[in-house]
Amino acid sequence: MKESELIALLQSENPDIDPKAKANTLAAAMAEFESSTAVQAEHKKTENIFQGFLKRLRPTRTHSQKREASLMKTFTKNWLLGGLGSTAAVVTAFMLIGPSTLKAPDGEVHEPADLAATGEKLPRPLPAKEAAIEEVIVTGVRQTLSESRAIKREASGVVDAISAEDAGVVPSTANASALMRTKESAKLAAAPQRLAKSKPVADFASMPVEAEHRDQFKTVESNSVKKVTEHPVSTFSIDVDTASYSFVRRSLNGGHMPQMAAVRTEEMLNYFDYSYPQAESKAQPFKPTVVIADAPWSKPGENKKLLHIGIKGYDIVAGEQPDSNIVFLLDVSGSMNSDDKLPLVKQSMHLLLEQLKPTDTVAIAVYAGAAGTVLEPTAVKEKGKILEALNRLSAGGGTAGAQGIELAYALAERNFKQNAVNRIILATDGDFNVGISQPDTLKGFVERKREKGIFLSVLGFGRGNYNDHLMQELAQNGNGVAAYIDTLSEAQKVLVHEATSSLFPIAKDVKIQLEFNPDKVSEYRLLGYETRALKREDFNNDKVDAGDIGAGHTVTAIYEFVPAESAHQQIDSLRYASQRAVRKTNASEYGFLKLRYKLPEENTSKLIEQAITSDAQNPNEQLMLDVNFAMAVAGFAELLKGGQYQGDWSFQHALELAQANKGADLFGYRTEFVQLVRKAMMAKAM
Repeated sequence: MKESELIALLQSENPDIDPKAKANTLAAAMAEFESSTAVQAEHKKTENIFQGFLKRLRPTRTHSQKREASLMKTFTKNWLLGGLGSTAAVVTAFMLIGPSTLKAPDGEVHEPADLAATGEKLPRPLPAKEAAIEEVIVTGVRQTLSESRAIKREASGVVDAISAEDAGVVPSTANASALMRTKESAKLAAAPQRLAKSKPVADFASMPVEAEHRDQFKTVESNSVKKVTEHPVSTFSIDVDTASYSFVRRSLNGGHMPQMAAVRTEEMLNYFDYSYPQAESKAQPFKPTVVIADAPWSKPGENKKLLHIGIKGYDIVAGEQPDSNIVFLLDVSGSMNSDDKLPLVKQSMHLLLEQLKPTDTVAIAVYAGAAGTVLEPTAVKEKGKILEALNRLSAGGGTAGAQGIELAYALAERNFKQNAVNRIILATDGDFNVGISQPDTLKGFVERKREKGIFLSVLGFGRGNYNDHLMQELAQNGNGVAAYIDTLSEAQKVLVHEATSSLFPIAKDVKIQLEFNPDKVSEYRLLGYETRALKREDFNNDKVDAGDIGAGHTVTAIYEFVPAESAHQQIDSLRYASQRAVRKTNASEYGFLKLRYKLPEENTSKLIEQAITSDAQNPNEQLMLDVNFAMAVAGFAELLKGGQYQGDWSFQHALELAQANKGADLFGYRTEFVQLVRKAMMAKAM
């Protein structure tokens, strides 16, 4: 074969492999190989004969050097042409067969040969810089040419069809010896199951996957529809936590839908501030606002309504803020060793420190493999000393969460102040994996300390081992707030913009009870508050704990109900149930609202009562903006949980309703919500 023909053959595109042609080619290649071997053997035999003949003739020197050179050139040329022909035949066969036949089966990994066992000398270890360069010599087995073209069409910017990420499996042991003679021998012997990978091309780069499946959330069934004639009374505790909203936001910003168990409608609602009328004195720290509006997801003829209940706590001006005795209990275990955990904790504590008065005190306790005191109670006026202690913290070790809480309460008790806020702020990812016997024991401990006037708030950080359920229960039992800090902006919202509401309670054990009038309401459903449900008798029992509300805090609850005259009811009436008698004086009332609460320094509850009449359907324009936006948030949360009761209402409807009712939006939180709805629409489509 001529050299030009060989080059043309090597540069030509691979044709589709035909099984018959493949078999014929293999047979021809083997025949050519045997023929070539025979030619070489005959050449060797002939060469030996002539060498003996020439040796016998050498003493007489009858042959000239020119004839000897011509003879040797002839034999050499024949041997070279034979070898070249054999090589061309083998190359042609390899190209027709295709390299895919040499790949190991999917999922099969062959270990490289042990060079030490064969006696081969390993190359000397390379310096770090040289090793980094040499690491890309072998990246795997090339895909077929047809696969390469498909990849090029689908991923612009990829200049080669070799995927180092997917081709890291070592070929079969039959071919391992050839690969072992590359400069990668030592590296393959050290790591026998995978070849060293080069840096992936951008389009194929592995995206960081958040280990969300190890986050712990308690699965709770959504509230069901209740028939008023059977269940006329609904009772629950208020909730001012916002952790669910922040976690949902982080999931959607990451491009995926949140776990349904992570979505709590009441926390989505209460993330936002609403312009409800504010109480005028601390003696009665809030008053309820009630609005009735059409449900945005009600179909024609259904006539579903939403009963919107809002309360806004009395706000404390700067001069009225009580002193604070704060203990920072910070998780510095190994699980906190990421940028969105301990470094963000430090930044958050810096922000909170700026909101405290010079006469307030701060102590710092940490826990990892064991608990320890980093800073004894120190006046905020010594800010430099506090910041220095914070900046020295680093993550490492196990998590002795229970020991840390005990130490924090001991510090708070040692510096306890009457007529002041005595509060522990726990910052953790919730990974209590060392030193705790039973969660119930820990919750009981927190409850007992609450009765002594020391409250507990919980700030959650990070993902991967986030224990939402435990942190929620600790905050609830500790008369505190549970928030999730995923960004520095969220830390600013919770610890700066809402610092007074987070730190200074104006009422505790706040409970809501609503009795519906069966003459006006057929059935109802409470949106959210599943984990805050109370028994009917708990409402008047001051021993039963409930949620607290801080200065300036707003709390929102929404009931969906069907008027009695509606023909579209989800629950049929009982055939044999007796009709309940309703007093004529109550015929215009949708229901009767009761709120029970305690002032922070008292242990006996107070009662607020209000009838819900048709006047609740005529709010002013500003209040209606808040009501409509709250309906968009509640509907969005219900859709994230499956949308069982929303019918054909969609994310697009929630987006339009929220966009039209953002209002002033001073800090941009409502605009951010609109963007989250858009991201949910994209994540759902993926």
